Amino acid sequence: MSDQTPEKTPEQLEAEIAVQREQLAGTVDQLAAKLDVKSQAQQRVASLKDAATTDTGQPRTEVLAAAGSLVAMAVVLLLWRRRGDR
Repeated sequence: MSDQTPEKTPEQLEAEIAVQREQLAGTVDQLAAKLDVKSQAQQRVASLKDAATTDTGQPRTEVLAAAGSLVAMAVVLLLWRRRGDR
């Protein structure tokens, strides 16, 4: 049986190798980005900060309301526990 696939020229092989190198470099870059925990944490903090503040840098009212609610619930819980200890 003879093989029907045409022989590739050295230029074609070099072009294929160059494409594969570029793909491999992209994959390595993606993996490196996933493993960079510090960079991911900084990006997450930046996105949370952007979500919690307005364009002028002021805290959003709903964030302030949620924080106030949490503080109020904590105070009520502490008072309730102290009352139960008596």
